Amino acid sequence: MPRPLATLLTFGCLLLLSSPSLANVVWRGDFETGNLSQWSKSQVTAADRIQVVSSPVAQGHYAAKVLVKHGDNPIGASGNRNELLYLSYEPTGTERWYRWQTMWDPSYPSVATWQLFTQWHQSGDSGSPPVEFYVYAEEIRLRLNASDIVWTAKLTRGVWHDFVFHVKWSPDPAEAFEELWFDGALVLPKKHVQNQFSGMTNYLKQGLYRDDSVSADGIVFHDGFTIGETQADVLGESTPSAPDAGSPPPPATPDAGARWWRCRSPSAGCRGAGRGRRRRRCTRQNRLC
Repeated sequence: MPRPLATLLTFGCLLLLSSPSLANVVWRGDFETGNLSQWSKSQVTAADRIQVVSSPVAQGHYAAKVLVKHGDNPIGASGNRNELLYLSYEPTGTERWYRWQTMWDPSYPSVATWQLFTQWHQSGDSGSPPVEFYVYAEEIRLRLNASDIVWTAKLTRGVWHDFVFHVKWSPDPAEAFEELWFDGALVLPKKHVQNQFSGMTNYLKQGLYRDDSVSADGIVFHDGFTIGETQADVLGESTPSAPDAGSPPPPATPDAGARWWRCRSPSAGCRGAGRGRRRRRCTRQNRLC
């Protein structure tokens, strides 16, 4: 082989090996700065209502502890709240992957009313948001279009829960879609529900926002929020680490080098683009292997 061609091929191989993925992590709100500076703004009644803590954490070194007391109303609106905002204003037609971890304190109150912990709020000021994750009594729920409850799960306190949310934003239900993985399991296969209101865009709010009839203190922890253009962006960059001394053991999630593998059937092997194209056994269809 002529020397210039061989040199060029060698350089090309080295470039491919050393180059980052063409995909993109759009934003992180994982508190690894040790403060709230990654977020656009906060709505809090006092500095102690949202604190960056070193324990418990789901990944990295820091997480956020959110406290809401009865009467907390920093914006003079309905309900009680303390929340962080990331003003992403997702344009119609944008497809995004989101991942984060949430843990409810063992003391978290059980009440038969709404308690939102993550929401995508419309750019208009009033009304229920088009995407809301919330707790009602002993259930975690996902509601879309301010009307459709599309997923529920039992609330378990004192452990980290992992959420992966895949969305295409649109006010047109034929174009819009949503998928959800909860603690590694696909719990909401692709569903077409309107997730924007006509003429508006959405932005992220995370913390705790609840009916003002709730009198007990509410404490919830958040960690690892990552927005990506692909599944690999959020799976590879925001994986929960082993718990620190103050954390309860989290549910099984992939380690930093893991991939998500799809099962062809509950008893079939998994396959994916892992090193050496290794195969692993699946314990349940559409779960991590």
